[in-house]
Amino acid sequence: MKALSVIILILSPILCIAQSAEELYTKALKSIENEDYKEAVSILTKAVEANSKYKEAYNQRGFSKNQLGDFYGAIGDYNIALEVDSTFADALVNRGEAKFNLGDDYGAMEDYDKAIKYDSKSARAYTNRGFAKYNLEDLQGAYFDFSKAIELDPNDADKYFNRAVVKAELEEYISAIDDYNKSISLDPSDPDAYNYLGVAQYNIGEVEKAIEGYNKSIEMDASDPVKFENRALAKSTLEDYEGALADYNKSIELFNEDPDTYNLRGVVKYNLENHEGAIEDYNMAVELDPYNPVYYDNRALSKMALEDYKGAIQDYSYSIELFPTDPETFHQRGLAKIQKGDKYDGCLDLNTAVELGSEEAKASVKEYCK
Repeated sequence: MKALSVIILILSPILCIAQSAEELYTKALKSIENEDYKEAVSILTKAVEANSKYKEAYNQRGFSKNQLGDFYGAIGDYNIALEVDSTFADALVNRGEAKFNLGDDYGAMEDYDKAIKYDSKSARAYTNRGFAKYNLEDLQGAYFDFSKAIELDPNDADKYFNRAVVKAELEEYISAIDDYNKSISLDPSDPDAYNYLGVAQYNIGEVEKAIEGYNKSIEMDASDPVKFENRALAKSTLEDYEGALADYNKSIELFNEDPDTYNLRGVVKYNLENHEGAIEDYNMAVELDPYNPVYYDNRALSKMALEDYKGAIQDYSYSIELFPTDPETFHQRGLAKIQKGDKYDGCLDLNTAVELGSEEAKASVKEYCK
């Protein structure tokens, strides 16, 4: 009886410890559910102190650290969980996410590959691997992974959205539209889906439909400057320049540091023959990004319209410094020089444009350089 008593005394504390770790783990899951990740880390630390082989606890503590932005700490916890069980697919997926968050796409893919090896039904592993491939510009690989994720979980709107983005980048716009519509049917509350749908429709020439999508997206979320810029571009295509101007104004009101938006608004003002206003916008574009030759070309056009030939020549010269092989810029500078009265130098520019391949410059040479 004494021997039996000793055994009972030895086993009893172990059973208490195991039960305590499990209780702590359950409590921590509730904290995670409530997005109280700091509390979850604290509780799970106690759980692994009670049971140093508790792989699920390490995995969830890693998840909580990842949510708190402690990606290296998260990886450390996933490593311990995987030391306990190297086939623990969920920990592999989670470690891949932490590596992905650190910009280590290749390392993330290695973990996703292993996770799929041990759990071929993990839609999350395929989805995440798709994101890593997308970042590495392997669009076909991302397409495959997002398709596989949909096969495993066909009722998730985000998965169709992800695949649609890839299809659009592969210029498979009609198929992308199908996926965006499917995403919307599963979750009609996502404004980005309507916005991206509009972009795909715009790219196949369905401009009116695109505007409908942008309208819906803006109705749901009027805080995104890109949505207004997209709608403005569509309105410009339909020559609704006043409507486009209003949208560019709103886009700049929301975010005033994008040079392209100023440039595009300048183009609209040019089409409305507001050349002074256009030049003001091109000035802002150049101030924000002085290395884009398009901004100088556009500003030169407005200066030409105002008969500021000297200013136009200066802008075309800046553009040529940045992009010395554009025949159209030489062509336009040549015309500006001729308008200014400098026929000799103007014809030199026109001939350079011809040498660079401009057919239009050939006609100008015949007209001005006899």
